[in-house]
Formats: sequence, C-alpha cells, structure tokens
Amino acid sequence: MQSKKTVDVLSALETASEEKEKNLNNDGHHVQIDSGSALQQFLDRIPISSIAGIQSSPVLELKAGDTVRDAIHVLYEKDIFSAAIVDVSDSNTASTRFSDRYIGLIDFTSMVLWCLEEYDKMKNDTMEKYPEDIEEDGFFSILDHVPQIGQTKVCELAKSFLWEPFFPVNMDDTVLHALLLLSKHRLHVLPVIQQPEAGLIGFVTQNALVQHLLQSSELEWFDSIADKNLSDFRFESQESPSYVYGDQSVADALKLLWQNQNCAVGVVDRQTKKLLGNVRNGDVYNLVKNNEILRNRTNLTVEEFIHIETGKRDTEPTIKHDHGALLTAASLRLKNSFTPKMDLPVASKENGTLKQIMEHITITNSSFCFLINDQEQFTGFLTLRDIILQFAPPCVNSTIHGGGFFELALEQSGCQVKNGTMIRRS
Repeated sequence: MQSKKTVDVLSALETASEEKEKNLNNDGHHVQIDSGSALQQFLDRIPISSIAGIQSSPVLELKAGDTVRDAIHVLYEKDIFSAAIVDVSDSNTASTRFSDRYIGLIDFTSMVLWCLEEYDKMKNDTMEKYPEDIEEDGFFSILDHVPQIGQTKVCELAKSFLWEPFFPVNMDDTVLHALLLLSKHRLHVLPVIQQPEAGLIGFVTQNALVQHLLQSSELEWFDSIADKNLSDFRFESQESPSYVYGDQSVADALKLLWQNQNCAVGVVDRQTKKLLGNVRNGDVYNLVKNNEILRNRTNLTVEEFIHIETGKRDTEPTIKHDHGALLTAASLRLKNSFTPKMDLPVASKENGTLKQIMEHITITNSSFCFLINDQEQFTGFLTLRDIILQFAPPCVNSTIHGGGFFELALEQSGCQVKNGTMIRRS
C-alpha cells in the first residue's frame, strides 16, 4: 500500500504533467517552461503534510516571563533542543489571533552560549568578585550564583537576537510555501500549527525539507539544478567559513560559535590544514553535562575535546530516507544519537554535485557540510539554507503570517522587524 506522502507526490507529478500539456500557444505548439517555474508548479501542489516526521517532533513551550535558568533546565531535562515562546498576557482576549500567543522560538545552545559569554565578561570585570569554585558544581551553579544571568527573563533575550521569528505554517500549506519561508528568512525550523484546538503540533526542519526535495530526483526540473557542480553556484556561507586550529581552546571554538551565530565550527590542523573534526551547536550540550569540560574549557584544546568519548556510536551513523519521522524527531533532540561524532565531520569533495551534497547531509542527519580538496584540506562550508536557496528563485514571494505580539515584544526590547528581518535600534 502506498503511503499518503507517496500519493501526494505522485498526484502532484501527474498534475504538473497535465499542466505541461496545457502550455500551448495559439499555433498549438508547446511553450517552453524554464526549470525553475516547472519546479515551483510541482512543489506548489504538494501539501506540507506529506513531509515526514512533523507530528513526531518533540514540542515544548516556554513562557516569555520564564527565567533563563529555568528555560535551560527544562530543555535539558526534557532532552529538547528548542522551544516556542508563549506570551500569556493576552491569552484570554477574544480578539487575539490564535498564532499571536506564540512570539518566537529559542534554542538550548543559544541560551547556554549567551550565559557563558555574559559570565566571562563579568569575570573580566575587576568590579565583580565571584568564588573561585563557582564552576565546581557545574553550569547551573553559575546561573544560581550569578542572578544577573540566571534570572534574566527569556523575553529579554530578544535584545541579543537569540529568538527566531515565529512563522507558522499549516498542514495544508504547500511545500513551496515552506521552501520560500526557509529561504527568505534565517530560520532553522518552521512551526506547524493546527487551529483552533490542536495548537503547535510539530515542526518542519530544513533537513526534512531537503530530504523531501530529493524525492524529485530524476525529474528534469529538479536535476537541471541538483546535478550541477558546486563550482557553478555561489553560496553565502562559503565566503568566510568558520574554523579553529586543533591546538586552540574549546573556549575559542565556543566564542566563534557565538560571534558568527553559525551551526558549526571546523577544526583544522595548523600545519597540514586538514579537517580534523567539528564543534557543532549540539555539542555545547557536553559543557552542561560534563563539569570537567566546563571547568577546563580555556585549557582543553579543541582537538582533545572532539576526541572525548560522548557515548555516541563508534562508527558514523546514518538514517535511511524511509525513516524520515525518526530523523526529524532526532534532529530536535539534545542527545541526538544519529549525528556523527565530532571527529567524524560531515565532509564532501569540493568538486561534487549539489545533489551529492544534499544526499550526504540528509543521510547523516546534519545541517551542513564541510568541503575539502583531494588532500582533505578544509576549503569551504555549506549549510542547508545555502542548498534551499538554490530551489527558491528570488522572484517568488511568500505571504508571512507571523505572531503579532512578536513585533511588539521586539519594539519593547529596542528592536524592530523590517522586511522579515530583526533590526536593533541604535
């Protein structure tokens, strides 16, 4: 029996074929459709509900007034990477739109990195004195002893641009709509809501969307893009890839993650320039889990850190494409057992095709890929957003239905939303 997802794709393919037959001029000749337009027509007929794993996504809500300490703790305890921020002040107002109660998304890594950055600033301030053993009892000990950090409200983190906008989609929206949202805005996930009773029911991840795109493999309008060599594209993140040398400290890698707000930092051998591994957003979890790593982050080298046994598999794990639901759920967990170990970075040769990169990233449940040359030297970095951009032409616009309170919350924090982008007022 065919799955609903397969039926949706086949139905869209049949409809696209019928539309192609209709594209005739007055003389009865076919009008040539460019690959981009054909791909858009195809994806605009497939509902988001056909993307695997949406309703298996772990869902967690935080209140705007929750403290950073409590927010990090609940994410840590429930093993969830990110949560929706809820404003409860107008929850009983009849005129409030359902989606307005959600005002943003925030993730575990961003909050932890913010806390460590603030703590290091305070330690370097000669006016502040803290017990030398404050870190002995772990990360939460810092938050308990430094209320300026731990008691900060989640809503105040909008000033540091740690929120992602809440741009919800519905199950009956199309894959093209999701594609455009993820390409036009720097979002890692799209929340899926079902009005009015079900609330937030799951997420569409970048990885799941790219995996879904790969189902169009062998279709002319998809392959005309995906079969191109990487040298035929110009990618945003390839301009200035982030990396540290293996002999630098873990603190150096964390600072780079924080400054660049990127999903990973490459670890490179200083002499050979070969790629040794990576430190990803998800690996920040180890500093909360392991007190020794936290205490020694300024002395422990990145090369030592990436070889530390973290309880993951001895070999590089992969997920088959028919396990999409499992993949989506795993990618939204802190303890993601399906991602490769830190010293087994997701990497591909720089002379490969876009499709090869897409397949490698999705099968390793990753959100990026390092590029290396024949000598295994680090030469570049691609993210899933780089890939998604190639399938979303800039001439097509998407209607954004963000939560109304999100704009108000940012205004109160000294920020504003302009053309879908957060801007800090000077």
